[in-house]
Amino acid sequence: MAQPLLWSPLLVLLMSGASAQDSPRVVSPQNCTLDCVIQGEPTCEFCRVSREELELQLGVSLPGIFGSCVPLPCHSLLGLHSPAACQHYVHAPHNITVEFMPDRDPAQDIVTVSWMPSQYGIAFLRGFQVSIRTLGGALVGCQLFLFQRNLSLEVTDTQRVYRSDPFPNLGLRSQYIVTVMALPVPEQWDNFKHEHILEKRVSLTCAEKIGLEQCHRDWYPRDITVTQEGNDIIVTFNLAPPSLGINRYFSWCSRGGTRNYTEIEVNSLENQTHHSFHLRGLDPGAKYSCEMAADMSDAVRKRFAFQVGHVQQAESSPATPSSESLFLVLLPVSAVIALTGSLVVLIDRRTRKRRVRKKAGVLAECVGSDRAGGITPSPLPCPRCPPQLLMCYSSADGPAHINAVVRLAAFLQQHMAIQVHLDLWESLRLAEEGVMSWHCRGVQESDFVLVVCSQGLGQLLQGREEEEEEEEGVWKGDVSTAVVSLIGEEIGRASLRGQSLSKYISATFEHSRELDIPGVLRLASHYLLPRDLPLLFSHLHGVELCGPGQRLHVQHVSEEGYLTVPAGAALCQAIAEAGGVQAAAGHTPDRRL
Repeated sequence: MAQPLLWSPLLVLLMSGASAQDSPRVVSPQNCTLDCVIQGEPTCEFCRVSREELELQLGVSLPGIFGSCVPLPCHSLLGLHSPAACQHYVHAPHNITVEFMPDRDPAQDIVTVSWMPSQYGIAFLRGFQVSIRTLGGALVGCQLFLFQRNLSLEVTDTQRVYRSDPFPNLGLRSQYIVTVMALPVPEQWDNFKHEHILEKRVSLTCAEKIGLEQCHRDWYPRDITVTQEGNDIIVTFNLAPPSLGINRYFSWCSRGGTRNYTEIEVNSLENQTHHSFHLRGLDPGAKYSCEMAADMSDAVRKRFAFQVGHVQQAESSPATPSSESLFLVLLPVSAVIALTGSLVVLIDRRTRKRRVRKKAGVLAECVGSDRAGGITPSPLPCPRCPPQLLMCYSSADGPAHINAVVRLAAFLQQHMAIQVHLDLWESLRLAEEGVMSWHCRGVQESDFVLVVCSQGLGQLLQGREEEEEEEEGVWKGDVSTAVVSLIGEEIGRASLRGQSLSKYISATFEHSRELDIPGVLRLASHYLLPRDLPLLFSHLHGVELCGPGQRLHVQHVSEEGYLTVPAGAALCQAIAEAGGVQAAAGHTPDRRL
């Protein structure tokens, strides 16, 4: 007997936060027994079937994760008493909506699912089976609803909205697939299979749900004021509520490729509302761009900027001291300055050591060692954690390639301890600075620059070279070609000076060709994704993956591990879709990669 195919319109959603407006004719499940359904009693119109009822009826123990779902529920339950009831097919439900229920838990959500039955086969409809699983395929909840055996619905009943019981314990910002299946499911299912995939970005952050002051990871300093005192800048910011337990912060300011990093530790017993700190050694008249956040992994950062004003020097006194008195005054001052300089050097060395140990500890949270033994990660090469990475790409390959780039950026930021700067995520900055200015600043200030090479990018660069030859440099094209040319110039300049080229990285997806890598990027390190994700992690954090008798295992980054998280599964799917688009266009990948 052929295995039946499930009728499964799918609703893909990014948890959490949505609202579904209920129709006036909403049918909620009833509390009734399975015997009531099988006997066809009129009081059992739309009944929820519990796991305990199923175990009693089938005589088997069901795992809790399966809820009240079983294969072929109509045949297993109603078909034993009325075989004819399960011989017809019905079309899939439609108008599937998800409603988020009130829940004070900041880490979880509760949803209910609503739908309308199809008019085709409505007289033979026996119930519904609703399930929720993660994007990777793991089942997280399933519910079974049955009509009483003798019930026959009319065409007018298709205007009803049926609702499930709540599905609890769903994580925030996780992707789930909601499946609503109409019963019975026929055994032959070739020409009637229908899938409806709808993707909604209905993300609700913890701050939007219960307020920013109650969310540990989402909190950030909102009120930042800047004042100048002499040549120093005094920054005042609001502290996190004591209930969050945050007493360490950091701030860094950049100008022309140089950074000023400041670690801030606050005594919550002294002040619980605001704190001020000094920024010293700044250049008068210079403009600085800064970020500030709580000192913890993946903290939300607050950006601010300021310009250091010029300070007028006091005029010299008319009276000029004699050389002898000036020497007597400067002698003890010089001794004090020398002693102070020695103390500053000693304190600076100790501060740097503590900072390196702290960054190595943050990185150690992201990695673990296998049974063969662990490798101690090397200190991060960047002056702050996480490292900053500018991602560049070409939009000439279409929406599927852009989606793969976005999925890659999300995976890097969520699971590889990297702060990614992507133009699609910083529209306001681009509008303020201009596209090329934003990219130029990113190339200068980022710790790493990653170029996602593709067929469209290679063709654009080739077309630019040809048109420059024909039209003496007059050419108009994709901004990505200008950015890649800028990066190529930086690589060439660094190579001539004998500097390290580890800042510059090129990457291609598994469906790309070797010819897709522009010639100006040939000196940069190259990785094929997602196969080389562990090598890319090693490059970005300066850690060795292998040693004598040892191997470093990075959670969720290995070939077998990245698919276990929603961001990795979404990345794999997006790369496959982009490869399918290029294959349809006649692009054959070069396996020499």
